[in-house]
Amino acid sequence: MQYGPDPHAIYPNEAIKSICYIKNVVTRPNIIVGEYTYYDDINGADEFEKHVTHHYEFIGDKLIIGKFCAIAKGIEFVMNGANHRMQSVTTYPFNIMGNGWERSTPALEDLPFKGDTVIGNDVWIGQNVTVMPGVHIGDGAIIAANSVVAKDVPPYHIAGGNPCKIIKKRFDDDLINDLLAIKWWNWPARKIFDNLEALCSGDLTIIKEIK
Repeated sequence: MQYGPDPHAIYPNEAIKSICYIKNVVTRPNIIVGEYTYYDDINGADEFEKHVTHHYEFIGDKLIIGKFCAIAKGIEFVMNGANHRMQSVTTYPFNIMGNGWERSTPALEDLPFKGDTVIGNDVWIGQNVTVMPGVHIGDGAIIAANSVVAKDVPPYHIAGGNPCKIIKKRFDDDLINDLLAIKWWNWPARKIFDNLEALCSGDLTIIKEIK
């Protein structure tokens, strides 16, 4: 018996080609995505990599996304390759224009580097969100549509706006700590299948009773 969709499929539901499991279409080694995380875009859900911009292997930064994330259309992950040097008189990138200006090519250490961009598990990101380099978004967080995320978002918090700010916690601290300990996204497919009602219930006490 199959307990849910095939995590290795490109389209978990063949009738809905706007939803694609990202892990099964990425080709860049510096993009790492967990199982069941999907991108929803009627104009090409399988072209998720186009939404990860300024991502160059020689810089070495990674985009890491956990399991069971829901990412809406219009997402853009801006990576460290978009950065310009800021300690000089001008931020203008003369070097990429060529024609003799390449002699101004900066050393990598002269460019801002924010590190890897890390999205946790069970994160919901609304439409037309921009995530800036080096941001960490915690497990269970929700990012409102049209937000620009330039700072970290803690687990199980709702954030939104430009610049993105914390709106509120989803749950109290005790439940957040319990959920971070349970890590339901790491359960085997059969256990998730058997506990769908608890995972989707408005009664937040049920989840704690699962062994």
